[in-house]
Amino acid sequence: MIVNSPCRQKEPFDLFLEDFRIRSNHAYRVRADIDQLSTRRGMPPFVMREVMSGNPLSVNIPEEFGGRGGHVHEILALLSVASYESLALSLTLGINSALFLQPLAKYGSEEAKKRVFDRFMTAQNMGGLMITEPGHGSDALNMQTSFSSSGDLYNIKGTKHWAGLTGWADFWLLTAREQMKNGDLKRDIDFFVCDVNQDGQQIVVEEFFDNLGLYQIPYGRNRINVEVPHLYRLQPQSTGIKLLLDLLHRSRYQFPGMAHGFIQRMMDEALTHTRERSVSGKRLLEYDQVQHRLVGLQSSFTIASAMCANSSSKAGIENDLSANGLEANAIKSYVTDLMQDAAQSLVQMVGAKAYRLSHIGGRGITDSRPFQIFEGSNDMLYSQISDAIVKQMKQFKESNLFDYLNTNSLTSKATGYLKELLDFKLNFELPQRKMVELGQTISRIISMEMVIDLGEKGFRNDLIDNTISTLKKEISSLIGHLNFTDQANIVEDYQENSNWFSLAGL
Repeated sequence: MIVNSPCRQKEPFDLFLEDFRIRSNHAYRVRADIDQLSTRRGMPPFVMREVMSGNPLSVNIPEEFGGRGGHVHEILALLSVASYESLALSLTLGINSALFLQPLAKYGSEEAKKRVFDRFMTAQNMGGLMITEPGHGSDALNMQTSFSSSGDLYNIKGTKHWAGLTGWADFWLLTAREQMKNGDLKRDIDFFVCDVNQDGQQIVVEEFFDNLGLYQIPYGRNRINVEVPHLYRLQPQSTGIKLLLDLLHRSRYQFPGMAHGFIQRMMDEALTHTRERSVSGKRLLEYDQVQHRLVGLQSSFTIASAMCANSSSKAGIENDLSANGLEANAIKSYVTDLMQDAAQSLVQMVGAKAYRLSHIGGRGITDSRPFQIFEGSNDMLYSQISDAIVKQMKQFKESNLFDYLNTNSLTSKATGYLKELLDFKLNFELPQRKMVELGQTISRIISMEMVIDLGEKGFRNDLIDNTISTLKKEISSLIGHLNFTDQANIVEDYQENSNWFSLAGL
């Protein structure tokens, strides 16, 4: 194992990444048994100590503060290696990266950055983000956590919940709205760096949640009544809402890093099992339906790879991503659906053995499921994708879906494979359920564009061709759903005349 030293952040990245892979592999497979570890809540201190001993979070810290420079391709590669071993570990690093260190590097004061980054580099501190409140989940703009100014301090009061690393993180980005003299809260949102190791900045954990999956990461409800120095308020380039959008979109661009390693692990486990397992005299690998599932896993791996390559060129903190909701939402929603599908496929192929929390497949189902919910549930994001598309088509006075997508920079290459499917006039008055289906369709087309780009860069052709074929089939199915006009509605008083037993003797 590479010996840790103050100059490790300057070594070639391939050595840095391999050292992290060795440390995490040793922590989870030698010093601890991750299959058993994942059935219990929390993480033994020695595991996190060994994983963090190589200072992996230095990839997020600017070079002037001793880090590796915050290069997105390095961050995504690190997340992928982590998620191959443990999705909870990767999410822990992802929270620190996209939800704390990157916004601090972009919007923090020089004093705040110097003090915080030094603690990360020398003491392996961790940081998280608190947005969600008990009464305001996706409705973040109506959060009730408030702040007011008193001398050189900001007084921040409120309640936050479902913040990953609850009770663990040394630093928190707290979101709040300014309280005016009449008691009302301003519309804009501000961000503050809270150091829980300082007097007056302790956050009280009122409850730890029994989260379903990701057992190694603590979640809970937090009571906030802290005083933060003025220099620890982030400085948006325009408004706090735009800062929030820039932060969240950048985070969504980095989901593929976590997804990539996880999907690769599901694929490798499935390949190993189907090669070694025989049924009725032949290997599982030789059955056509098993082949179908394995091709699906390889296509998901290729899509995640394409998204990583795409994000590497776009998600740096030098770029303003506040207006990139369409692409960011398409990436996050689809790649997290692929994560859940990958885990379900592995369990289906392995069978009863995988239906356990101590198996990577069963654990993968519960650990990947919340990715479809947090940072915006996928149903909501798919609907927002459609809203953006319909709005743009109206602005351009274009009703033909193919003609519009053929001129959109996110989809123009993919449309060459899809003209016969997309050449129709889009109904701009779709019900919400159809807007979700349209959003799913658009996300797949945007992903196909990234896969084509990846192929042009030299990614192996057979995987690219298989993935384009898989995506075309899925898009065709979604278009069929979209154009199916019959719509069933809920029957609220369903109890009347709906007892099958009363009809069984007739």
